[in-house]
Parts: sequence; C-alpha cells; structure tokens
Amino acid sequence: MSLKVGDQAPDFKLYSSDKQEVNLSDYRGKNVVVLFFPLAFTSVCTAELCQMRDDIATYSRLNSDVLGISVDSLYTLARFKEEQKLPFPLLSDFNKEASLAFDSYYENFAFGMHGVSKRSAFVIDKEGIIRYAEVLPKASEVPDFVAIKNTLESL
Repeated sequence: MSLKVGDQAPDFKLYSSDKQEVNLSDYRGKNVVVLFFPLAFTSVCTAELCQMRDDIATYSRLNSDVLGISVDSLYTLARFKEEQKLPFPLLSDFNKEASLAFDSYYENFAFGMHGVSKRSAFVIDKEGIIRYAEVLPKASEVPDFVAIKNTLESL
C-alpha cells in the first residue's frame, strides 16, 4: 500500500554518516524533505543531492530540513557527503526498513542488485503528516523540486 498525501509518515530510526542515531520523530516541529536515492556516487544521485546542496538556503528559509536516505553503508555515505560537501544528513537504510515503509524500494535493480531504494521525495510537515509524495518509476529521473518548494511554501 502506497503512502499518500495526508497520511502520517512512518517513523524510522537510522544512523547517519556521522554515526548518529536519527529518528524522523526528532524533526517534529519542522518541515522535512526526505529524499530516498538509489546509490551514492552515481551520476543522477550526485546531481540530485548537489542540487539540494546548492539550494539549501531556500529550504532553510522555508523552515525545512533535508534528509537523504539510501541503502549504502554509513561509511560510504560519509565519504559521499564529504566529497560532495552536502550540508544535510545522509542516513543509511542498510536494512531497508525505511525504504520499505515509504514504498520506496526496488526489489530488483540494475546489474542484478536487489533491495535498493527507489528515488523518491516526501515533504513531511511539522506534525509528521505527508504533504507531498513522489516515488519515481525510473532511477534516471529526479524529483520535481519546484513542486517540493511550492508545497513547503504552502505550509
């Protein structure tokens, strides 16, 4: 069953690339953009997260935090974050629990890989309600950043 606008966002507990435990519920009182992405260091994922990095002031002005989530290890994510100078947490969903809970999961991915996060974007409001949900059918596509910003501006 897919999550939709108006649903309560599933809470999760993941570890960041900084080896800190992060719960979605820790962000109550702030709007949050949650981005699931397939794999660190790939071209589309790098472009997507660097676009968020380059526009982070806009998201801050809209009283929102950004969280990036993939099934990569926290060590891989730490290197990726450092190399790309990403100013927001990258969370390891190595056990795939958050990806499954958000229906953002490829059972079968490219090159015979199984269990990779689907590229998707969610805007979650201060009360933990999903206000925007986009799960992309193709890993080569990026979320609609204009729609994400418009949703944040309406909150």
